[in-house]
Amino acid sequence: MILNSLIVTLKFNQMRKKILALAAIIFMSITIATSYGQEPDKKSEKARENLKEEKSDVVDAKQDLKEAQKDSVSDYQSFKKESELKIKENEKSIADLKIKNSKTNAKNNDAYQKKVGELEQKNAQLKGNLAAYKDQDPNKWKTFKTEFNHDMDELGKAIKDFAVNNKQ
Repeated sequence: MILNSLIVTLKFNQMRKKILALAAIIFMSITIATSYGQEPDKKSEKARENLKEEKSDVVDAKQDLKEAQKDSVSDYQSFKKESELKIKENEKSIADLKIKNSKTNAKNNDAYQKKVGELEQKNAQLKGNLAAYKDQDPNKWKTFKTEFNHDMDELGKAIKDFAVNNKQ
């Protein structure tokens, strides 16, 4: 009997240790789960706030881009009209130079015709460049506009200089 009671006590102690170990494991699991559960909530809330801010920034950036593209398109249209007028003026000036040459039999008729042809070709090239431009990128538009204005000014100066030189 003593042996039986000793065995029962021993089994009871083993079972008690197992229950205590299981209880300790469950307690630690719950503690760890709740402590990690709170911190990500704070982080996820900050992340949600940042995401909302980023979304609003993206919406603002898209609106700015649309406005810039509209401005670029309207700027291009007004620039195109102005440039077409300048090209037509250049065409008239070149036609006047041809008429002046035909009225006066200049000594250097071939050189004169060649120079007028070059001016006419440059004017046609500018007209083609203006018609061919289709890009919507504002940076490329600024570059195109600057280069086109430079070329247009150079052609205008060349026509004026040629007309002045031939009058003398």
